[in-house]
Amino acid sequence: MDISKIVAPDLDRIAPENGLTLVQMPFSRSGGLSFVDGDDEGNRLRLRMFVRESDCRLFTKAWFGPQAEGPPGHAHGGSMAAVLDHTMGVAAWVAGYPVLAASITIDFRKKLPLGEIVTVETWVSGRDGKKVSTEGRIYGADRDAPYSTGEGTFILQRIETFTKLAGHGDVLKGHMKDTPVEPVE
Repeated sequence: MDISKIVAPDLDRIAPENGLTLVQMPFSRSGGLSFVDGDDEGNRLRLRMFVRESDCRLFTKAWFGPQAEGPPGHAHGGSMAAVLDHTMGVAAWVAGYPVLAASITIDFRKKLPLGEIVTVETWVSGRDGKKVSTEGRIYGADRDAPYSTGEGTFILQRIETFTKLAGHGDVLKGHMKDTPVEPVE
């Protein structure tokens, strides 16, 4: 594969599927310039996230470009892990849990070809005290044959931790499900 011929798609043209709502990311202080999804014009990674309101499951359309290359013509495992880490965390946030990652485990099932638009599906699978568990998978046309799967443990934080860092707490809270979360000590 000649990666110089890979053309980046305009993911903004992807409309929400039935029952999904676009997720706007207000978390970054730098105007959305995060490592994972902050380069809308670049050739590394591009993401467009949607949430299914009924269960807060996140469905992300992702594109892995030439700057995400690992094995020739395929995505680097670290780029796949970063996308799963990021979207599992966002899934927790949209479900009403302000969290930071504690640990993630990624299983690589098969090589992900560069230049394809894939789906990243992530969700909250449980909560035990301050620990929020998440799961996810990256797949192409066959949802049951993922490129990789992941599990994460995230730790609940006080929302004030993020409002101080981001400097715009009202915007942060406005993108979270209105779930009563007990104060975290």
